[in-house]
Amino acid sequence: MGKQSKLITIAIHTYEKAVILKTLLEKEGIETVLHNVNLIQPVISSGVRVRIHEEDLPLALKIIESSSILKQGEDDASKSSTVFIPVDFSEYSMKACMIGFDFAHRLGGDVILFHTFIDHQYPGLFPLESDEYEAAPKEVKSRAEVERAASEKMNDFKAALNKNIVSGAMPDVEFSSIVTEGIPESEIINYSKEVSPSMIVMGTRGKSKKEADLVGSVTAEVLDACRFPVFSVPENMAIDRVEGIKNVVFFSNLNRQDLLSFDVFSKLFNSKGLNVTIIPIAEKTEEEIAESLDAMLRYCKKHYMLYDFKTKYIGDHDFLDDFDGYVKKEGVDLIVIPNKKKNIFSRLFRPSMAHKMLFHSDTAMLVVPV
Repeated sequence: MGKQSKLITIAIHTYEKAVILKTLLEKEGIETVLHNVNLIQPVISSGVRVRIHEEDLPLALKIIESSSILKQGEDDASKSSTVFIPVDFSEYSMKACMIGFDFAHRLGGDVILFHTFIDHQYPGLFPLESDEYEAAPKEVKSRAEVERAASEKMNDFKAALNKNIVSGAMPDVEFSSIVTEGIPESEIINYSKEVSPSMIVMGTRGKSKKEADLVGSVTAEVLDACRFPVFSVPENMAIDRVEGIKNVVFFSNLNRQDLLSFDVFSKLFNSKGLNVTIIPIAEKTEEEIAESLDAMLRYCKKHYMLYDFKTKYIGDHDFLDDFDGYVKKEGVDLIVIPNKKKNIFSRLFRPSMAHKMLFHSDTAMLVVPV
């Protein structure tokens, strides 16, 4: 091949779909390679990797999105413009709805409100990270009573949302609600698989309150296990509209998955004038980081011309505290974190950067699964 840049996997398909995609890409001048093909019986190959040069990624993604053939039968989040918002009827749930409804309006989509209750010995209706229902119940209510109370609270919450819509405080988008029984984080993850939303928006407590919830945060469990982008909205967040987000930090692992994560970010924030600072969090030598960071910066400036880019290196020593100072100094509005799905053991003993930042920062986060 004539190009010298690295090959990246753009998609994994059955053999038939991989061949279709290869044909579509090559018609547009994108060199394409298929890996993991059964050479004896290629038709029965599964999990065929479609690989291209990384510099061709933006054009390839546009081709894939516009192809009706490839979209048939897929349940990927790119098909949906639904915003999925778990709520516990707290103040920060309302703040999450302010942001979530705005995203839905920008995407031309709808909103699904989601609430789960727990029966019998559990005191709360859905303590996302709230102490609103922590007082022990005087008596154990029946499941029907608990469900009825949850449904009534959802109706009251929807009435408050409609009031905000009528007043112009929130955009007028179509929304529906689901009330169900179960463990919050498990039900959020399960229902999101059914809905395939473009993103999940969740409200969180302030930093001082979150520190007491280090293992038990529902939001932390969701962002570490979910396969859809999760936008966390701190209760102390001053911005209630997406357009108010101006200064963004993108945590980079300095690998190929970052390019796909940035493409997800660019679809959600496609307005001109965002200031994006790329901060490396890769385990490499300073020389390797400098080289990779420079390549990442050149790539982003070339392919995402709506944004203004710069880089910042923060050493490993006291990283979180140093970063906190940087956030305050630069007025950072949003942290974007590519996040690899972890098992339970890893989440407990090697928490992800997204998990750490959730408890350390009062800044909004967009966590993109990779």
